[in-house]
Amino acid sequence: QVPLVESGGGLVQAGGSLRLSCPASGGSINNYGMAWFREAPGKEREFVAAISWTSRRLEYADSVKGRFTISRDVAARTVTLQMNSLKPEDTAIYYCAARDKIADPTERESYDYWGQGTQVTVSS
Repeated sequence: QVPLVESGGGLVQAGGSLRLSCPASGGSINNYGMAWFREAPGKEREFVAAISWTSRRLEYADSVKGRFTISRDVAARTVTLQMNSLKPEDTAIYYCAARDKIADPTERESYDYWGQGTQVTVSS
């Protein structure tokens, strides 16, 4: 089990920034591939960004490239998602996910562990 607890969501105006964090509560995520997904009202959960367990491989959805940055702090056992130049269409619940197997990092089915999600709302 890898208990994940997201934090950092909130309400921000378009063009603003937010930083989401995902520490492993009571465990370590240092040997896991990690990712952020999001789910907007009425839509399916979609891939946002992923980082390999070595932090050497990063993946981003086209919709967030150049605006979002995923990173890992090994000492703090935390993965963060820095979100800049936010748009109203970024409004969603953001979920942190972990995987311990070799799989497509952009696919939801690759991840076995999920957090409860944190709400991000971007006003126009």
